[in-house]
Amino acid sequence: MSGELKDKVAIITGSSRGFGKVFALKFAEEGAKLLLTTTSLERAQGTVNEVKAKGGEVAIMEADISHEDTGKKIAEKVMQQYGRVDILVNNAAIWYGLNAKPWDVWTVKEWDQMFTVNVRGNWLVCKAIAPLMIKQKKGKIINIASDVFKVPDSQWFLPYALTKSAIYTMTQSLAAALGPSGINVNAVAPGYTATEASLGQEGSEKLFESVVAAQMIKRRAEPGDVGGAVVFLASADSDLITGQTIVVDGGHVML
Repeated sequence: MSGELKDKVAIITGSSRGFGKVFALKFAEEGAKLLLTTTSLERAQGTVNEVKAKGGEVAIMEADISHEDTGKKIAEKVMQQYGRVDILVNNAAIWYGLNAKPWDVWTVKEWDQMFTVNVRGNWLVCKAIAPLMIKQKKGKIINIASDVFKVPDSQWFLPYALTKSAIYTMTQSLAAALGPSGINVNAVAPGYTATEASLGQEGSEKLFESVVAAQMIKRRAEPGDVGGAVVFLASADSDLITGQTIVVDGGHVML
């Protein structure tokens, strides 16, 4: 533990499993005080217990970012719990349960659900939390994108890939809007990674073989590979970096 985030207050959405859990544990190791959001308090309890076992300070709340008032509730909770917020990690997204399909097989319901959560939901959280950071004249927002919007395989996850393309654009737009207030807005774009969600997809073994074959570094990406980039963007070491997307995918995509 280097204490990169000692006493910083961080909100991490979608924290019960996958990347969200990894980020929560990594931030706790670096000394951050955490507010974790989840759509299942029961499922997230394991993350909370592991954070506490590391000596971390953590609060948790149930929050479905597809609801318009959820961002405001998160803002109220973080101020009630800690009185400030330094870091927002927009991790919550629909990925769990998706399987690769041809571009014209996805349903309108699936499109709407993904855009409601992955794009509008993350925008609503930013909209609620940014004013708190503006008052402080400082803050870090880290959006979780994906390299899927830059690879041909995106055709098999088309609506998801398009939501992550929107996150890429939103990151640059918010960086321009919030930079004068001292707020850094960046994104981390993981490749196809061995999260619980990815491993549970139909044909994931073949997908991993295909992805690793296209990477420069010839091994499967693991969730822990992504945490360091998020901590870096949350730390003082990245104070002059904004509007950028760091791709963590073994060189599958090189921007």
